[in-house]
Order: sequence, then C-alpha cells, then structure tokens
Amino acid sequence: MKPSIFTRTCITLSILTASTLYAEEIALDPIVIGADFRSEKLSQTATSVSVIGEEKLYDKVTEPFAEVVGTTPNVNFSAGASRAKYIQIRGMGERGQFETPVNPSVGLIIDGIDFSNVPLSASLFDVKQIEVLRGPQGTTFGANALAGVINVETNEPTNEAGGHLETTIGNYNTRAFGIALNTPIVEDKLLSRFSIYSNKSDGYITNTYLNRDDTNNIDELTAKGKLRWIVSGNHTIDLTYMHTDINNGYDAFNRFNTRTSEADQPGKDTQKTDAVALESTYQIKRTYHMVTSLSYSSSDLEYSYDEDWTDGWNYGGWDSTDQYLRTKKQFDVDLRLVSDEDGKLFNGSTAWTIGAYYREYSSDLVRNYTWLTVPFKSYYDAESVAVYGQLDIEVAPKWMLVTGLRLEQWKTDYSDSESVIFNDTENLVGGKIGLEYHESETDLYYLTFSRGYKPGGFNPVTDSSGLPKRYDTETLWNIDLGVNGTYLQGKLHNRLNLFYGKRTDQQVGTYYSYYNPVTGADRFSDYIFNAQKGTYYGLEESVDYIVNENLLLFASLGLLHAEFDEFYNPVDGTVKDGRAPAQSPKYQYSIGLDYMFLDNWRFKTSVDGRGSYYFSNGHDEKSDPYALWNASIEYMYGNWSAILWGRNLTDTDYQTRGYYFDNGFPEGESLYTQQGDPLTFGFTLSYDF
Repeated sequence: MKPSIFTRTCITLSILTASTLYAEEIALDPIVIGADFRSEKLSQTATSVSVIGEEKLYDKVTEPFAEVVGTTPNVNFSAGASRAKYIQIRGMGERGQFETPVNPSVGLIIDGIDFSNVPLSASLFDVKQIEVLRGPQGTTFGANALAGVINVETNEPTNEAGGHLETTIGNYNTRAFGIALNTPIVEDKLLSRFSIYSNKSDGYITNTYLNRDDTNNIDELTAKGKLRWIVSGNHTIDLTYMHTDINNGYDAFNRFNTRTSEADQPGKDTQKTDAVALESTYQIKRTYHMVTSLSYSSSDLEYSYDEDWTDGWNYGGWDSTDQYLRTKKQFDVDLRLVSDEDGKLFNGSTAWTIGAYYREYSSDLVRNYTWLTVPFKSYYDAESVAVYGQLDIEVAPKWMLVTGLRLEQWKTDYSDSESVIFNDTENLVGGKIGLEYHESETDLYYLTFSRGYKPGGFNPVTDSSGLPKRYDTETLWNIDLGVNGTYLQGKLHNRLNLFYGKRTDQQVGTYYSYYNPVTGADRFSDYIFNAQKGTYYGLEESVDYIVNENLLLFASLGLLHAEFDEFYNPVDGTVKDGRAPAQSPKYQYSIGLDYMFLDNWRFKTSVDGRGSYYFSNGHDEKSDPYALWNASIEYMYGNWSAILWGRNLTDTDYQTRGYYFDNGFPEGESLYTQQGDPLTFGFTLSYDF
C-alpha cells in the first residue's frame, strides 16, 4: 500500500521546515548531553543524537517506552510480547528472544545501569531526559552499542524539598498513579529522591473463549531511590536503587489479525528486577578527576504463550503452550580518569580520558514446551574486560580532532541439557576518529569515522537441523557528516546528519522450522547466522522553530536505505542480495506544535509516521505504512495541572510484529500480525509541591 496523501504531505512539510536559513543567533542551547565522557551542550555534540526532554514526556507516561523513543529519526520498535520493547536503530537491533542467548545491538542505560537485556525496566515517570545516540558508540559503551545507545536520566536529588503527585485514568480501564519526593536529609551534604509509579490497563484484546478483556493486560510497578552524598568539595558519591515488577499478560495473536483471541491458556510477559549502582566522582587534583561506577542487577523473567491460539481442539486438533523462564544477572565496574581544563596536555590543547571496564553477565533458561518430554535448560555466561581512551585535540582555533579506542576481550561459556557445550574467547576493537569545526557556541560542523562491534555467539539448534551452530562477530564501519546550527536570531534550531555504514559478518535473526507429526504443523526455533556484507546510508534531521513566546513548531525526519550486499540464508538456501533487513523503514517522521494560549492553557499535537518494512529476515511479508495523530490539551492553575490526552485519534490500524507460517489452520501458510494500539484517551491530574 502506498503512503497516503496526508503522509506524503507531512514528509514534504518536514523537509520544507528544515530549510537552512542563516541569521544572527541570540539564544544558546540549554540541553546538555550526559552520555559521553564529558557532558556537552546538544548544539556542540558531534554525533547524531535526539533528546526527549521532560516537556515532551510528561503527557506520555503511560505509553510504551519503545514507542516513545521510536518517534525519533531512524528508530523503530517491535513487539511480539505484551507491548513493544525491542528497539532498532538504522535497521539494526533484535526483534525478540526465544532459546538463543542474545547480545543486544542497542544499549539501554538508565542512570548508569545497563538494562540492555531487560528492556521492560524503562519507565517514563520522573525522567529528566532520554538521549538517543545513533551509530556505533564503541569507545564509550563497547559491545552493546553497535547500532547506538538509549541513555535515560531520571531527576537528580536537590536541596529543594518538594515532590510531584500524578494520577491517570483512561479507556480500556487504564489507571496509573505516581509520586516523586525530593527530600534533602542534610542540606548541601546528603540529598535524596524517591519515586514510585504504578501503571495498569486491561489492554486491547478481547478473549472470546474465556469471555475476558484483560488477557493482554498491563500491570507495571517501578520504584527508584537516589542518594547523593557530598563528601567534600571535591568528592561526591551517588547511590541509586531501582525495583521493577512487571506482571503483564500476553495474548496478542489470532487467526484473523484482529484484537480478539480464542486462547484457552493466555501467556505472560513478566519481569522482576532489582538493580543498584554506586558512582563516585573524586577530584584527585585540579588537573583531573576519577569516576568510579559499580552496578549490579538481577532479573527473573517469564515469556509464555498459547501456541495454538485457540482452545486447542477447534482446528488442528492439537493443544500446545510454550514458556521461557530466564534468570539474568549482571555486574559492571567502570573506572576512568578524566582531565579537567588545567590538566590538558601539549600546552593546553588536548583533553584526555583513560579507563578500564569489567563485566560479568549470566542468563539461565528453563523452557517448558508441550512437545518436549523434559524441560530444556541452558546456561550462558559472558565475561568482558576492556581498556579505552580518548583524546580531544584542539589542532587550530575552532578545530577539534577527536580520537578514541577501545580494546575488549569477550569470553563466553554455554551448556545445556542436551549435552551441548560451547566456549569462546574473542578480542574486539572499536573506536572513532572525528574532525569538528566549532564556528560558534551554537554552530558546529563535524565528520566522524567510527567502528563498532557485536560479539559472536551460539545457536542451540539440534544436530539433525544440519545448520551451523556458531555465528561470528559483526563489525560496522560508519561515517557521520553533520551540522548543528541556530538561525533567525535564535528562533530556529537545526540538526542535520548524513551517514553511511558497511557491515561485515552481519548477524541476521531468523528462524528454522521442521514438521511436527503430532500437530500436523511446523515447529519453530529462532536462529542467528551471518550475512557476509551489508550497507546502509541515509539522513537524520531535527528542527525546532520558535515562532513566538507562545508557539513552538517542531519536525524530524529519518531516511534510511539499508540492504544486504551478500545474503545467503542457510535455513532455506535462498539468496536475497539487495534485500532490506527487517525493521528498516525507508522513512519516518514526526511533525507537530506546542501552543500556549490564554495564559493557563497549552495545546500539543503531532503526527508520527513511518514507511513499510519487512517484518522478518525469514520471509518477505511487509508492514503497511502508517501515520498516527496524537494530541493533548492542558490547563494549569498554580501547582496543579490537568491534561486531557488522546493517541492514535483516527484509530488507524497498524502492526508491530508479523510472522508468516502454518499454524494448523485451513488457510495454511499465512501472515499473522500483532496490532498496534487503537484509539486511546485519558485524563491526567498532577500536583507539584
């Protein structure tokens, strides 16, 4: 299906709004990026990055995290679970997980804790800002950042006592409540902040067999605590604790691709996580400081579903469920020395960073599947040791040369209940070299050449499959060419980035199937292999135009051309050179406005759209292009705020996951899709004190 006239018009407006207009700037960029070794203003950040701040988040707290992040250029998401939780950047990223241990392509960092393998931990309540960094971030983050990094910063403790209360009600029995408290214990010495947020909904599925409308429900609780101890004028210690308790249902697929279900045994999508982080910032000398970060997380997860989608006996005469129980643990240590202004080398021209990193990660699986005589069990352990460094060299007035390097050793051990044992050690190299021209405090031109990597791994496939079990490390060479500018006396802020990348031994997620004589249908297992080469290129554009003190216009655009240069699929023996990888829409955009009127009223609206893309690398079915219209109107009175909001106001049908196979129904092989959220609306009341 071709994009609608409305969709094409929105793309055109986004491009026109992004036209470069030159004038004297009078405003400076207040947004600060904290994901790199040094905090930097957004306008002076030489990478493709989008920032979603509090002003864009406060009316979206009940939305899925992945879908909110997916409104930024060239960022997509997929579901296949209770809600969208897997993120792809520039067509790179996982779409789900079954038996195979997975190393993520997109890193997710929340207050310094790595949640890349447990994405349901991300909540939007009490969040200061979300930073979306596109392209390999190998120097800073290593193996989990081949495609990019999502860095989430929640609000920090301050000296000012106060808090925030918030409650939401909406259709589909949506109800949410949150409270954040900022409580200084000892002024200027010991500060604290605590928050808790509960979000519940019946979901959008009606189960006609069980006569229930809550089998795909949302039930999420997140709690955070932060302590900041100002030990002295040159030493600060931050302690963070996070608890996540997710008890979502999973009942999303049916024969007719609607929001109904006939499952007699609906599944679950649950996660219980406890995580703690300790960060010490110590000014050893006036020339440099030391940052020590330690974090630990432990998660128990269940992912289960009714495989036949029915009561088991209406169609194929078989009944089956599949359950994956995982326990994941991770421990990280990062120690770095960072130079200050007086510590620059070579006559004050070169800022430097040097660091060391250590990580332990484990993932134990128990799979309970109807067609297994005993549960399948596997044990996966990974250990990583890395050293890294970066030099920021002022080679001439306004000119900066940036060089970064990371050397990492990655060790893995795998064993399972079918007597399969696997272990490996890899030496990995990532880094970047970039040239920056800082024309002014708000205008920057840059060219960056970077290398990212993603460790190889192992597929627990049966010997009878005849498929290679080992897949190799993927490497990515990437070029970014960008300009950040402020024009029209500070009214227009523009960020444009062009990119080009070459992928070698590209890791491709697909599946293999074999006939199950008991069910008369196919049995599926996930599978990862290496495509020899791949290429992508495109652009990312973000524009904010301050029309006057009451009206802000904003637009963003992502264009992406991604393809396999050499693609041989060992599962089915097909060659698909030139085909696009899954989850790689050719375009996506967001365009909207933020309008203040009558002193106390605020109206926000946006249209978010994306083009068609392949659901999977294992079949050729595609999604439909779509555009979603969202809006909210807010009334403010003193410390009170009341928001009436609506999402997908035109009730557009769109898909967030797609499978193509024979599930035993009369129609044989067919496309089965998970539907995106329908029209939702609600009311949020909040109070600041």
